[in-house]
Amino acid sequence: MESFNQLMLSLDGFLGSAPWFPWVLLGVGFFFTIYLGFPQIRYFGHAIKVVQGKYDKPGDPGDASHFQALATALSGTVGTGNIGGVGLAIFLGGPAALFWMWMTAFLGMTTKFVEVTLSHKYRIKAADGYFAGGPMFYMERRLNMKWLAVLFAIATVICSFGTGSLPQVNNIAQAMHDSFGISKGLTGGVLAILLGMVIIGGIKRIAKVTSTIVPTMAFIYVIGALGVILYNYENIIPSFGAVFRDAFSGSAAVGGFLGASFAYAFNRGVNRGLFSNEAGQGSAPIAHAAARADEPVSEGMVSLLEPFIDTIIICTLTGLVILSSGVWTEKHENLFEGADTYVVEGRFDENNAEDVKQLFNYLSGQPSTVKTYNGSVVVDDGLVQNARDFTLIHARSIAEDLDFRVGDDSFTGVLTVVDGKFANADVDIWGKSLVHSVALTNKAFQRGFFGEYGGLIVTIGILLFAFSTAIAWSYYGDRSMIYLFGPKAVMPYRIVYVVAFFWAAIEDTTIIWNLSAVAIVIMTLPNLFGITVLAKEMKDTVKEYWKDPSQKKLADSEVLARK
Repeated sequence: MESFNQLMLSLDGFLGSAPWFPWVLLGVGFFFTIYLGFPQIRYFGHAIKVVQGKYDKPGDPGDASHFQALATALSGTVGTGNIGGVGLAIFLGGPAALFWMWMTAFLGMTTKFVEVTLSHKYRIKAADGYFAGGPMFYMERRLNMKWLAVLFAIATVICSFGTGSLPQVNNIAQAMHDSFGISKGLTGGVLAILLGMVIIGGIKRIAKVTSTIVPTMAFIYVIGALGVILYNYENIIPSFGAVFRDAFSGSAAVGGFLGASFAYAFNRGVNRGLFSNEAGQGSAPIAHAAARADEPVSEGMVSLLEPFIDTIIICTLTGLVILSSGVWTEKHENLFEGADTYVVEGRFDENNAEDVKQLFNYLSGQPSTVKTYNGSVVVDDGLVQNARDFTLIHARSIAEDLDFRVGDDSFTGVLTVVDGKFANADVDIWGKSLVHSVALTNKAFQRGFFGEYGGLIVTIGILLFAFSTAIAWSYYGDRSMIYLFGPKAVMPYRIVYVVAFFWAAIEDTTIIWNLSAVAIVIMTLPNLFGITVLAKEMKDTVKEYWKDPSQKKLADSEVLARK
């Protein structure tokens, strides 16, 4: 199992986490933005009118309204990435990471417009009576690449578990346990039952539920975020200043001793942006295929709103909460995670520039004088007795005020460290260090008008965001299973999906997450390739859309303005 995890991590390092991947993703978005004449700006107002149903006609084929399709797609993108993902991006890349998330979203608006339009154009009415669409259909029906379509569909099924379901409920269960003391099994059981009741009803029930959850969760989260941002109003302009300054200065100073280079902030920002809004991944077209529309471009118009809502609005609010509150540069008491903990030889000081440089090189895999610690840690009543021998690093910062415990009791004894890692898994390490992901966002939300209750908003946000993401991704996997095996595979898939959802609430999902990190790229690259090959067809399809203003109830002036 460990060797499989290492294999997936190695593949991800070559694919999604590789330096070239963000450039490919942004490059395709940039190309279509120029090629189609900035549709994310020119068509933005029209897109809002389409969502409002102003151009709907009776008898349009489909299973859901434009708004319901948008809500379903948004429920798949607005998830823990908007809460914890932003916290992780800023932790790793500093304020500049937020800037690159914006760029990913801006260019991603065009990418999503293209992928949804082309996928909607080649959708089919499946044997179960509902519409089915997505990149696999244009890959087979237009590009004649069945093998590529099958690869994409398999990757989508894997991602439905690994990014859309298992980590989501794992985060929910952890948050409910930390905030309210509710057992993870109980949380998983209740949510699994609710999930089953929703997804077994198919797209019509999914669309109805998501169109209710999405506006509700967005309203709660926005109010909570504004409660922090306005409370720290004097830091709003400096926060924006830090974002732009660090994005264009080529370096960024973040908490602890990690100095984020341009490449580091760029890579983390773009990757978290993709994880958040999924523009280019090819998932949203599956949801939009159900929309009632006789014009593929009209549904593409709707989809370009998604990255704007998901990243430019919600992720920006999260980023401003973190930056304006100042918690991202502070050390907080927390339980140390083994994966974030390293022990090195000797004592290091964060105020010493050379120490900072060497520690950064060590964690970044660059040549460094820092040596991994192998030896013993002597502890008496929870306190370290041989602190001069080593430095404990947690979350890329030097840990302080260490307290070793077994349950609620202080630990006394000798711990063994092998290759910088503690061999005693039953001993918990508490102390002060930087925090990241959901924990960082949670701390930030407590620095506003709502005080400690702000943390509950994060918990509620995780509950609603993550649960709705699991609902949407069940549909993506559902339609992919139909493509691969036909309607008979849908119900077994839904059953396995619900059972796995419960299992993930109480078990470690690392192996699935690592597998999905690779599957995301296997979804994204073929989709980017396909839409690029069909660039001319896309442009012709858009021109055809604007040719007859009477069908869309548009004034001639509006049509001419968009040609």
